[in-house]
Amino acid sequence: MSVFNNLPSPPVAAKKPVSDTRHGVTRTDDYAWLRADNWQAMFKDTSILDPEIRSYLEAENAYMEAAMADTKELQKTLFAEMKGRIKEDDSSIPMKDGAFAYGSAFVTGGEQPRYFRIPRDGNPKDETIRDLLLDGDKEATGKDYFRLSGIDHTTDHSFGIWGYDDKGSEYYTLRIRDLSTKQDLDDVLENTAGGGVWAPDGKSFFYTLQDENHRPSKVFHHIVGQPQSADRLVYEEKDPGFFMGVGGSLLDDFIFIDIHDHETSEYRLLSTKDLMAEPMLVAEREEGVEYSMTEGGDVFYILTNADDAKDFKIVEAPVTAPGKANWKEVVPHEPGRLILNHMAFARHLVWLERREGLPVIMIRDRKSGEEHSIAFAEEAYSLGLQGAAEYETDVIRFSYSSMTTPSQLFDYNMATRERTLLKTQEVPSGHTPEDYVTRRVFAEAHDGEKVPVTLLYRRDTKLDGSAPCLLYGYGAYGITIPAGFNTNCLSLADRGFVYAIAHIRGGKDKGFSWYEDGKMEKKVNTFKDFISAADHLVKEGFTAYDRIIAEGGSAGGMLMGAVANMAPEKFAGIIAAVPFVDVLNTMLDDTLPLTPPEWPEWGNPIESEEEYRWIAAYSPYDNVEKKPYPPIIALSGLTDPRVTYWEPTKWIAKLRETVPEAGPFLLKTNMAAGHGGKSGRFQRLEEIAFEYAYAIKVAGKM
Repeated sequence: MSVFNNLPSPPVAAKKPVSDTRHGVTRTDDYAWLRADNWQAMFKDTSILDPEIRSYLEAENAYMEAAMADTKELQKTLFAEMKGRIKEDDSSIPMKDGAFAYGSAFVTGGEQPRYFRIPRDGNPKDETIRDLLLDGDKEATGKDYFRLSGIDHTTDHSFGIWGYDDKGSEYYTLRIRDLSTKQDLDDVLENTAGGGVWAPDGKSFFYTLQDENHRPSKVFHHIVGQPQSADRLVYEEKDPGFFMGVGGSLLDDFIFIDIHDHETSEYRLLSTKDLMAEPMLVAEREEGVEYSMTEGGDVFYILTNADDAKDFKIVEAPVTAPGKANWKEVVPHEPGRLILNHMAFARHLVWLERREGLPVIMIRDRKSGEEHSIAFAEEAYSLGLQGAAEYETDVIRFSYSSMTTPSQLFDYNMATRERTLLKTQEVPSGHTPEDYVTRRVFAEAHDGEKVPVTLLYRRDTKLDGSAPCLLYGYGAYGITIPAGFNTNCLSLADRGFVYAIAHIRGGKDKGFSWYEDGKMEKKVNTFKDFISAADHLVKEGFTAYDRIIAEGGSAGGMLMGAVANMAPEKFAGIIAAVPFVDVLNTMLDDTLPLTPPEWPEWGNPIESEEEYRWIAAYSPYDNVEKKPYPPIIALSGLTDPRVTYWEPTKWIAKLRETVPEAGPFLLKTNMAAGHGGKSGRFQRLEEIAFEYAYAIKVAGKM
């Protein structure tokens, strides 16, 4: 029996067939017109959106509002619960850097962070000594959307670069602030990637510029006080398949230019002793070889998968000659031990690794070679390695949490091995960890692999198949979904839900091979793993098929579209956030922001007939058929440059046309935001409350 009753007639999208022939295959897309011809300009000025498209999106929003009208009070209740678990006037523990320690804080009712500093050894709890550098709430006044990219200070602490995006299109404007007067200089830099790296003298900085296709393709050198038009081009990446970023070293000796796609990387270095020099190539790009660098005084430490080190190793090379010929192994490759990132300090080398799906922080004394680890005993947990802002230190910072344990922040002395608890996440409305259970179970996949699934539920939840379940998945780009503390999902657990995360192939949860087995021609493993996770939860009595609500976003939204096509009968409902569902059309359009860099992940259907056929076989939009689809809601942002608004819009239109008796199929388009949804911390909670209200409604638990 449907939980959606008395719905008005849904919008019907006009059909304007457009045919395309590739590799001898002709496809007709009835809804291609929903892609605005002027999308690049529209991302910067939404008022120029084609009125016919705007009218259709607004009609979809009205239909969605009607379908969800009976959840309004539930949404308010959920929002109040989630907000009640957040310490409104929360503050970070400032990080020491020179004469100061830098931190951020929120005020009661505030949506945006405020950045401050205190004297280096000042009491972090003494608000009277805080020097407020940037008030995000003040800067966001009058704007429908506003996201800060942070603030980076000069070595002498006199100036700071800060950036903001006020459209959701991820084009950031950079400003320079005098940290003594708190006034911005006249310099205004448009269309940047959101941050910059200061030269040591504080008179200039380096930043990346985004082109009209939203690619960070150029690094510029900006001299304070000059117009952006006078900025010097330092390096331009001609290959549209590569992203680029710019960073700095703790010793202020080098500017790093990091060039990469999803499987290949290249670094170029600029010595801060000669800012006008040409960047020096470290090791030229070699398909499938990745590396990243950190400085260690007279050597660079380089994390790489070169020489078939699939799960990565760490090598060192002289600062004067860092080329590949001089790489010397420091931390060897061990199959099954995935090294995720690394940091170097004056006396220690630090790296974060993952074994059997669980993270461990490793520390090596650079002089003696002695190693030790920081590990924890829970069945599933998350670690975050923040490191330090200074090179000459023995103290690093890390965070720990689990699905039941609120986040804890520690300072750790690498020499004495002393661990100092700085802060435990407060849950103002109260949280009793003993009331909840975290488990890690393993589902058997179609090919015998064991898929980890992390579970959270109340201890008093009956595990007899009667509990509803929200099953979350992502499974792409090697991204691992951590089993960390999430106050929001407690609202589901408290209503009898089992909250589950399926650690499916496509992520690196079980090493690099776990990622490789979920990309390119093996992408279907990702979808099958998710279905296997659902099967296991039903088999073991955690839930039942008619009680599982599947959720995923972005590439996880592709997952949602794929499993809806493959096994619609195994889900009570599906939440697809900014879903990448029009995979084939997007991968065939090399003018879109992310298409060329994405080919190593999905395949290049322009050049390869084989890769065309891989994608065509699972692309959710292309495989909609007359099947018993469950209710589906797709969420999108009008200015999203990553998953463009027309993908979920076309998908919902096609679902509704193909199976008008199924669903209902709902579309919610945020007309003033992009990929990340609303920008404020409480505005974001409103969106989560909406998604959870949908899950509760579909599960019949209202």
